[in-house]
Amino acid sequence: MINVLFSAQPQNWADYETPLRTAFADAGLDVNLSQDHPPETVDYIVFAPNGPVTDFRPFTTTKAVMSLWAGVETVVDNATLTQPLARMVDDGLTRGMVEWVTGHSLRHHLGMDTHIHGQDGAWRNSSYPPLASDRPVTIMGLGALGQACGQMLHLLGFPVTGWSRSPKSVQNIHCLHGDDGLAAALRDAQIVILLLPQTPETENLLNAETLGLLARGAFVINPGRGPLIDDAALLAALDSGQVQHATLDVFRTEPLPKDHAYWAHPHVTVTPHIASTTRPETAARVIAKNIVRGEQGQPFLHLVDRKLGY
Repeated sequence: MINVLFSAQPQNWADYETPLRTAFADAGLDVNLSQDHPPETVDYIVFAPNGPVTDFRPFTTTKAVMSLWAGVETVVDNATLTQPLARMVDDGLTRGMVEWVTGHSLRHHLGMDTHIHGQDGAWRNSSYPPLASDRPVTIMGLGALGQACGQMLHLLGFPVTGWSRSPKSVQNIHCLHGDDGLAAALRDAQIVILLLPQTPETENLLNAETLGLLARGAFVINPGRGPLIDDAALLAALDSGQVQHATLDVFRTEPLPKDHAYWAHPHVTVTPHIASTTRPETAARVIAKNIVRGEQGQPFLHLVDRKLGY
């Protein structure tokens, strides 16, 4: 019998209990899934950073901690966490992100807001969008989400550049990396999509200097992490016209305070951290697969590198 502790918000139990039990059974695992196993008996923790477990020291027999979230910045520095930590790489989460990013990229590319908000009886047909092939897109972050979004945008005809901290080679994406590649990745980009993890190195990566590298009138789309952007610098770039519009799904403080300047700015779209989410049915299968690997002595998938922070 494998003891699996579910440590997340109480309301998540209703969403995950049946999918997890089904996935474990389908994988041939004999699992005792509970919200209250004694710590010293737990083999695996299904974990959300906002759940009840914050001190991992009592979990002396735990083989791995399986995060339900793609982001691990709130737990990776926990000094009590000595067990392997696997982040969530979930097909459902990935497909949701691809759909959201593609939708907002096309919205800005095609200038849909002009017509949606301009129903004033005036017939304006003197301007039209460029073809996708003439609209350079840069994706900041080439993990699973960034690569998947890049492939979809490539299929639509956009020239896609990707930037990451370390070297990557991804078909159909012009890959750049490190400090030397950052300016080249951003220079003259017309759409910038932020899908980087939150680390000390990525905080305020989009700032006054780097925003100045973009093509004038560029679009910024951030479904990654709020602190990737220097908010004051972005607001200044929006006011000056350097950035035409920013669609933001994540923020330094969530929920975004009602008096924040983003809410009232005419060139900002706020969405409430809904770009994508972990889907219980698909995430449960990812967790079951990783537990099978652990029980068979194979390396866990999607392990977090504590030094890099993701």
